[in-house]
Amino acid sequence: MKTSNRKLLCEWVDFSTDTETYTQEIFEDLIGDEFEAMMFEDTNDIPSYIWTINFVCIIKRSTRMINDISVTKIPRNPACE
Repeated sequence: MKTSNRKLLCEWVDFSTDTETYTQEIFEDLIGDEFEAMMFEDTNDIPSYIWTINFVCIIKRSTRMINDISVTKIPRNPACE
């Protein structure tokens, strides 16, 4: 059984794809929210999850012709009515 090696960081670490370098400022502008933490799995140089004040962002790699990412925002505290 393989176990994943996860590292949770509360300080931003810049990461890059073939088309973009993501700094904290660029990511916050993209998401429209403030960074809180990020998680790297195994030896990946791109985080798997990034937490902001209001969202959990799932970072998925896409590697068709170039190395790029997609970001899915999920509300951290959804309002159930």
